[in-house]
Amino acid sequence: MESTTRTAPAAEDARPTGLPPTGRRWRRRLVAALAIAGPGLIAANAGNDAGGIATYASAGAQFGYRTLFFMLLVTVGLVLVQEMCARLGAYTGVGLGALIREQFSIRVSAFALLCFAIANIGLVVSEFAGIAAGMQLLGVSRYISVPIAAAAIWGLVIFGSYRYAEKIFLVLSMAFLAYPIAAILAHPDWAEAGAQLALPHFVASKDFLLLGVALIGTTITPYMQFYVAAAVADRGIGPADYPRERVDTVVGSIFADVISIFIIIATAAAITTRAPLDSAAQAATALEPVAGRFAGQLFGLGLLGASALAAAVVPLSTSYAVAEAVGVESSVSRSFRQAPLFLGLFTGQIVLGAAIALIPGNLIELLVQAQVLNGIITPILLAYVLILANRRSVLGNAANGPVFRAIATACVVVVAALSATVLVQTILGWFGLG
Repeated sequence: MESTTRTAPAAEDARPTGLPPTGRRWRRRLVAALAIAGPGLIAANAGNDAGGIATYASAGAQFGYRTLFFMLLVTVGLVLVQEMCARLGAYTGVGLGALIREQFSIRVSAFALLCFAIANIGLVVSEFAGIAAGMQLLGVSRYISVPIAAAAIWGLVIFGSYRYAEKIFLVLSMAFLAYPIAAILAHPDWAEAGAQLALPHFVASKDFLLLGVALIGTTITPYMQFYVAAAVADRGIGPADYPRERVDTVVGSIFADVISIFIIIATAAAITTRAPLDSAAQAATALEPVAGRFAGQLFGLGLLGASALAAAVVPLSTSYAVAEAVGVESSVSRSFRQAPLFLGLFTGQIVLGAAIALIPGNLIELLVQAQVLNGIITPILLAYVLILANRRSVLGNAANGPVFRAIATACVVVVAALSATVLVQTILGWFGLG
């Protein structure tokens, strides 16, 4: 009996499947690879939202391929930061908000939370600016699209229907996967692009520095760090499962930035006049090799989907972090009477973000400026992540080793130095000294 039981699976496996043995092995490997995809991949690709698309397109339009080496460095930083956050979630079982509250004083924790809230408000503004820019390409004024979108997103979240709308937004945002194809069909100067990807070709100008910090802000976004740690913990991914989650995190980060690099290449090849973008329609021209005369509509739909998705998730992440930090009810299934702080914060961010996006001006410029604000705040929150990941009292033997600690510290210091330079230049500009 025992022998029969052991041979049954082999006999079943021997039945014709239409695939050769190697084909079955590849199928199993594909299933295994898809099973790995999780919080790391989702969090990293969240960076390719409206602000991200606009910033990468602006980089290509304004400086051609010169920001590609910068993106290579940013990718290294993203991989390190996302890996630390995923490791913190897996080995502690809680998110960054709870860890900061447990490991730091009340004042220090409050400062971190304030920085996170400011960064996220900037993101919410950029998402509604993205909705406005996308809908303008579809022939709808921002003064109609933004209020309707704000009311719809608020209602979908408050009344529990967002899970269904999320699938639609995800499908629409998949339009940006056309960028790698567009980059190839645009016939860029691959030799020049490769050289500027491998070696630095920086420009000694304030605009280049501002855009560099914007690239940091839109790629290494604080929201992504808080999300991946919380999502790993929420899924119950522990130390035993972490090797697979590490693969998910690293591969997801690299994949997201490869898409970003293709956006820069496609835009640099499509727009040969080196100047800041004037409109979303100009950014959409990079998709013409794929969509032809429908490039504007394709870009508009993608921008709408990516923006609407993030316009709900980003303010929710702020509300969760603040509500958890002060220990009050935090759930979208509760009423305003049961969770006034949580739902009030969410509502306030939606209203503020939509209101600022309605201010007349260049929507693409507003999107990029929001990423600059994010880039200035990012190193502050990265310092908290680095300290937590270095502490053996938090991670035990999984804490950062000497080499990892040195490289991660160098990344945070470089990001902080760039952000501090931009901040100083901005303040001096206020007094006419910049």
